[in-house]
Amino acid sequence: MSEPAQGPIPVSAVEHIAITRKIPWDAARLVMVYLVLLFAVPSYVSISSLGTLGRPHFLWGLGMFAFWAISRLQWRTVDVASTSQPVRFAFVVFLVIALVSFADAMLRGQPADQISQLITSLLRVLSWAGVLLVIVDGVRTMRDVSRIVRFLAIGAALLALLALLQSFTGRSLLDFWGSIPGLNVGEGGIAERSGRTRTAATAMHPLEFGTVLNAALPLCVAGALTQGFGRGQARSTAAWWWAASALLAVVALMSVSRSSIIGLAVAVVLIVPAIPRRTRLLVVSGGLGVIVAMVALMPGLVGTTLSLFTSSDGSTMSRTGALDRLPEFVAASPLVGIGFGTFLPRYYVFDNGWAGLAIELGMLGVIAFAAMVVAAVWSAWQARSNSVWPDVRLTAHALGASVITAAVVLAFFDGLAFPMSAGFLFVVIGLCAAIRSVALVEKRGMGVAITPHAFEDSMAEDRASRREARSSQPRPAAP
Repeated sequence: MSEPAQGPIPVSAVEHIAITRKIPWDAARLVMVYLVLLFAVPSYVSISSLGTLGRPHFLWGLGMFAFWAISRLQWRTVDVASTSQPVRFAFVVFLVIALVSFADAMLRGQPADQISQLITSLLRVLSWAGVLLVIVDGVRTMRDVSRIVRFLAIGAALLALLALLQSFTGRSLLDFWGSIPGLNVGEGGIAERSGRTRTAATAMHPLEFGTVLNAALPLCVAGALTQGFGRGQARSTAAWWWAASALLAVVALMSVSRSSIIGLAVAVVLIVPAIPRRTRLLVVSGGLGVIVAMVALMPGLVGTTLSLFTSSDGSTMSRTGALDRLPEFVAASPLVGIGFGTFLPRYYVFDNGWAGLAIELGMLGVIAFAAMVVAAVWSAWQARSNSVWPDVRLTAHALGASVITAAVVLAFFDGLAFPMSAGFLFVVIGLCAAIRSVALVEKRGMGVAITPHAFEDSMAEDRASRREARSSQPRPAAP
């Protein structure tokens, strides 16, 4: 009796790349391409023929959602150890509420311009879903988490450097995008407030840019304390990471924005406890030295900054008055809202992302989004508790601090309406879930790599075992 034919050899979790093993793209590479498009291409640049749907990072996010969906259809054909993810559950609830709100808004009837806003906003949610779900289900090792976090921090530092050049030259330095055929360049770039230049690098607005800088600051500090999120690197690398951290803080202080200063304070308060005691005093002293140097080199900065908190300008009055009118707008549809993206500036400007969610997705949408933020912070701090590796614990703490900072700043401007701040937030939320998986697998002793060297050894062992299995199979006779 002949033996049954041997089936295909299962692909291990650390090597599975979803659609086909012939594609040299894993989840980390997909996310890093998304970050390049998010940071390097100005948020106000889009493909002319696609209108508001033509932003490159937006299209790549939709492609990642398709990639994730096809991968899930093939999930049972591979050997992948799954873990429960509160972040995924909370986001799926958020997505379902967005779909219900969309259907409810369409059934009520909408003006022609709001129908396009509804469709565009729903596609934006799907693009965020692609980024978040690819990270949650595809990033499975500390090596990949470190690669993405390092990429995030370096990207934010380069944006801060560009903003510093914009501040000194008074020019956006990005005018060349308008000369590229097929691209549409909208409003964005540098602005002015209280006689000082407000830079935005490649973001649409200085507030959006400040949110990214503040949320990235804990990641840069973690990079300095871990010598670049890796073991065995030269200690001289830490000096570059401290310089990047100082650059982020300086540019945030130069933004002439209450939101950026509050966000910077939140980020500093959250990350300082994670700094070892022997280093903490030195870091705080260095930070104070940077502030003193800024005051000396930029006369009038202190007075301008203090006036933001002591004067009752139009921006402050608008924010306080808007909260008084919030119940009036929420009453139109208190549970699922009037439809994501349909509360246009012609109705009112809240400058508050949480208030905007309450109007567009109702109280259920606010609860779901808040649950996603809480789940991300809980996941990061669970990873910090479960892991025995100092770099894993520190990176998890920094990711949780980054999410909290972004969530706090969201109360001062409509961050989900701006591409860079929203994309950055969903990437960091996904990383919180991913590092929880890494630490949980480490705690359970399931054999998934934790260190870069262990990852490479595991990959080599998997490839060797598959080669041995293939070589032992009989080859079919030639016709």
